Amino acid sequence: MRDHGRSVFVMLSLLLGIAVCASGQEPSAASVVASIETALVDAIDKASPSVVAISQVRKRSPGESLNFEVRGGIFGPTPPHQLPRPEDPDYIPTEYATGVVLDRRGLILTAYHVLQPDSEFFVTTSNHKRYPAWIKAADPRSDLAVLAIEADDLVPIRLGDGSKLRRGQFVVAMGNPYAVARDGQASASWGIVANLNRKAPPVVTETNSAAKPTLHHFGTLIQTDARLNLGTSGGALLDLQGRMVGLTTSLAAVSGYETAAGYAYPVNEMFRRVVDTLKRGREVEYGFLGVESANLSIAELRKGLRGIRVDRVEQGARAETFGLKIDDIVTAVNDVPIHSTDDLVRELGQLPVEATAKLQVLRDGRERTIDVKLSKYPVSGVKIVTEPRPHWRGVQVEYSTAVVDPEIRKAAGMRFFDDRVVVLDVETDSPAWKAGLRPGSLVTHVGRRPVRTPKEFAEAVAENHGDVRLRIAGPADRKAADLVVPEA
Repeated sequence: MRDHGRSVFVMLSLLLGIAVCASGQEPSAASVVASIETALVDAIDKASPSVVAISQVRKRSPGESLNFEVRGGIFGPTPPHQLPRPEDPDYIPTEYATGVVLDRRGLILTAYHVLQPDSEFFVTTSNHKRYPAWIKAADPRSDLAVLAIEADDLVPIRLGDGSKLRRGQFVVAMGNPYAVARDGQASASWGIVANLNRKAPPVVTETNSAAKPTLHHFGTLIQTDARLNLGTSGGALLDLQGRMVGLTTSLAAVSGYETAAGYAYPVNEMFRRVVDTLKRGREVEYGFLGVESANLSIAELRKGLRGIRVDRVEQGARAETFGLKIDDIVTAVNDVPIHSTDDLVRELGQLPVEATAKLQVLRDGRERTIDVKLSKYPVSGVKIVTEPRPHWRGVQVEYSTAVVDPEIRKAAGMRFFDDRVVVLDVETDSPAWKAGLRPGSLVTHVGRRPVRTPKEFAEAVAENHGDVRLRIAGPADRKAADLVVPEA
């Protein structure tokens, strides 16, 4: 707290000096402080109705301890039948977070990593109302999730533009630190934007000592010195107009260290796209190029080269289809300079499926531009989708690049295909199942019409009624066969 107080004092002193230079007259310290105070109070007042407290109760197995704080009475421990429920004002959760209101009809945005599996969720709004909540959709790659509650009078947060932030801008963070805002009255802290495009540290897993499961591990984060204590994940980072420019997160916190640094996911084009998709309960899709890359050597950097080297081009992926080659040096994506392999993953990963990525490439000393239409990235982790794409006669297809199930990939031939779709799921005893389709089957044509994407497949089958003929290719382009899928 002492360091934070000193930084605030220095900030006020600088503002006073700027005001003197600008006006030629020395304003009083009180007037400068009053102006700052007014801006902060207004921003907090505007956003307060849109920030909520989230508590969660893990479903217990017999013999497990309670995961909320139990208050003892003057006559001893509270009997089990009198223990507070999450809907009660006296309930103190030990697992908690923050959320922001997306629309008046009960959709709440939060950080996905705070939502524990096998839990019940409860939301408390600024007017002290408590609601049970459920997950409408969640996306592990963006670490965003949308909860739903039965309400129709909420105040949506106003969204700003986090892509326009600059270092030194004032920001306000609102959240539920240590569950103190469990009454719905969000707590506030303030500071400046300390830096941009920060990286979350790698995650240590059983199979990977440096896993990067989200896009934020490749350099998307806003860094701020506003205090973001435990429980503020999913809260709002505001500008001085009360608009949300970031969603606060503890994802980048380093375990075991007390630090004033806080982080937030920027409200940018990708953020809005992800949120709009999750609000509809659908799966979020990301673009995929299909290369492995390597950073340039120190000697190359000293010569003035910039970019990353293409180390491998995946067979059948869009990179191969559109002409990218091993040893190409990618210097920019859509005019954004590339300095490292993380930069390449971040810039491509923020684009949607079928987006065109303009790559600036250095090949044999000559610059060229290669436009690549991206396929779909294979997102690992648990995706929660309440409005999935409908099956057609019991079958669901997918981009070959997006398949993560090793058994389906094995059945499909363990490679990528840009000229066909992979059967991802077949309902047992459905018309597709009876026709012989199985997970891993490769569909190249509907009738005589070639299909390369799930969208093309859906459009092609929608044009057909009655029996529909599908051309099925073998994993190694051998033994192509036709299967007839009846209507019922």
